Amino acid sequence: MGGVLISSIETGLIFSLLALGVMLTYKILDIADLSVEGTFPLGAFIFASIVTRELSPFLGVILSFIAGAIAGFLTFILYKKLKIAPILAGILTMTILYSVNLRITGRANVPFTNQETIFTKFEFIPKIVILLAIVLVIKAIMDYFFKTEKGYLLVVTGDNDSLVKSLGENPDKYTMAGLMLSNGLVALSGCLMSQYQGFADAQMGATMIVTALASIIIGDTFMKKSRKIKMTTRAIIGAIVYRIIFGFAIDLGLNPGDLKAATAITVIIFILYNNSSAAIMQKVSSSKN
Repeated sequence: MGGVLISSIETGLIFSLLALGVMLTYKILDIADLSVEGTFPLGAFIFASIVTRELSPFLGVILSFIAGAIAGFLTFILYKKLKIAPILAGILTMTILYSVNLRITGRANVPFTNQETIFTKFEFIPKIVILLAIVLVIKAIMDYFFKTEKGYLLVVTGDNDSLVKSLGENPDKYTMAGLMLSNGLVALSGCLMSQYQGFADAQMGATMIVTALASIIIGDTFMKKSRKIKMTTRAIIGAIVYRIIFGFAIDLGLNPGDLKAATAITVIIFILYNNSSAAIMQKVSSSKN
């Protein structure tokens, strides 16, 4: 059981970067960006391409983030410049990236168990510590960014882009930044997952959007009345809890082939819980008035 818990927390930390990325588009910009199912494996294939050439794993990590940001920029161009609906723009980007991912290495599956990764580079440090450090640094950067003027305008863009225009700013600029940051984080998550499992695979992005949404929704149920818990913290907690739930479910006998259906059912359950809780609170508030 201890091994299952540790591995679940480790994968939860990796998926927390995925959740943080999707949080930017889904919760802040109010955009359904399906391109993440292409950018997740993109990060993995960029990293695989770098380390199989015996180059630095740190270079692979940096280039994975940059590649993801470029993919986010493509989604922005399709959405804002070509006036394609955001959900369709994401699907088109995802479809393009499937071919791009195969072109990067020329194979649908690329093992690199003998190549150097950030985990083997610091093999004297437990993986969970490395992952926790990466996640906390990124969380701290995001929390600081949201306190800046640019971060505030990014948040406002999702709520009221007219207000951003009235301040003399172009909301499209912040939509672009949000999509690029989002997909950069998703690609970074895919990069770390490929290092964790020792290979990159073209199908590893499947259902990543559902996984991210499940993490966000689960995180939102955690102490939902508390305003002291930042949305970044909720996303991270949600991703870890999500992985722990399924880690133990598989350990207890859940067929791995049923994992996708179980993920969707989990999302439905938590959405129903959130909706019913909101309805109850509304009734209580109405009765007091």
